[in-house]
Amino acid sequence: MAIDDTHTLHPDDAGYDAELAGFQTGFAQRPDVIFAAATADDVVAAVRYAAAADLPVGVQATGHGLPGAAEGGVLISTRRMTDITVDPAARTVRVGAGARWGAVAEAAAEHGLAPLNGSAPSVGAVGYTLGGGLGILAREFGYTADHVRAVDVVTADGALRTVTADSDPELYWGLLGGGANLGVVTSLDVDLVPLTRLYGGFLAHDGRVSDPAGLLRAYTDWTATVPSTLTSSIAALVYPNMEQLPPHLRGQYVVSVRIGFTGSAEEGERLVAPLRAALGPAVTDTLREMPYGESHTIHNDPEFPHAYYGDSAFLGALDLAAVTELFTLSGPAADAMHVVQLNHLGGALSRPAPNAVPYREAGWLVRVLSPLGDGGREAARAHHARAFGAVEGQAVGRSLNFAFGGADRTEGLYDPDTRKRLADLKAAYDPANLFRRNYNVQ
Repeated sequence: MAIDDTHTLHPDDAGYDAELAGFQTGFAQRPDVIFAAATADDVVAAVRYAAAADLPVGVQATGHGLPGAAEGGVLISTRRMTDITVDPAARTVRVGAGARWGAVAEAAAEHGLAPLNGSAPSVGAVGYTLGGGLGILAREFGYTADHVRAVDVVTADGALRTVTADSDPELYWGLLGGGANLGVVTSLDVDLVPLTRLYGGFLAHDGRVSDPAGLLRAYTDWTATVPSTLTSSIAALVYPNMEQLPPHLRGQYVVSVRIGFTGSAEEGERLVAPLRAALGPAVTDTLREMPYGESHTIHNDPEFPHAYYGDSAFLGALDLAAVTELFTLSGPAADAMHVVQLNHLGGALSRPAPNAVPYREAGWLVRVLSPLGDGGREAARAHHARAFGAVEGQAVGRSLNFAFGGADRTEGLYDPDTRKRLADLKAAYDPANLFRRNYNVQ
């Protein structure tokens, strides 16, 4: 099949490396050809070309969730597909495959609405949602995937399909939670919520002065007292000595509780008061009423590209001693920098939904993200084996949204029944496993 040179890049072409550049810098991508897609028709052409040439297909929008390094094949770059169309009457938004949450939030705010986005505005809305989407208000609204109305997707036969829960309930089920296994999604129609402000921010404590075990105990005890309209997490890291950071953070060990609440500021202050008392004086306290457009300040995720490896574990129950050990292993005594986060789940996240997002019974999600230093991925994986070994007795699975750089390790991303159902869909819609540059279901 002929290639349209106006939409493709090869390794010797000017612009090839720039097209590959994304947020994740730790894993080299060297495809035989990049399709720089601007429309759904471009994606159709790319998939048909790959199928005719029997080449594996990968997809990249912002590059946050790269599954790992890859040589050869076809990469479909969707970064140009940034269309955002808000329907204020229906309270929905259509987002293109390259649209970022920050831009979606800005467009929705013009109509007094907000998306169910995650913590970082630079993350791609589509890839995030296909992995489930654990947002800053997830206990109140559930996974973002639970709110998808329609999916436009190019399947392995080169057909562009609009898939809804009514038109094709089984494919709809598998696309939402199945990642990139069943096709290349070109756009989503997803719900917005009538929200212009929230109460939130973080309480940061010096982990070298405060007892991290005591902070964890105070936080987890407090979560048993809050309503589902409050979503929170606790995170810890030793900040690197980097010039991109404010001087007062460089080299510091900080333990922070992050909070998002849709009730009034007065009610938020009442709910947080026992936590403040239990944690003791904070180094930084940013809790306040804020416009929804400032919600990214709750987590203050880094915006600069860097190299990292990440994994997670859903916990069916909370063994505080085991979680404390995981935090300790990843703290100041660790051989490298690691970011650890414990998310409080439950609420609407436990609601059944017609999609493949698994482990809804879990009460907690613990995550470890490791910037890649001299030891590279193998050193990070060795640390993760030790850290997650501490909670092995409570772990029920892993989160696709927070698997970064380990595409060769897919065990635990789905429970057996969900994996079997996804494998059946894969056999029906992609029997040649064209879409395998991902966390592959075979």
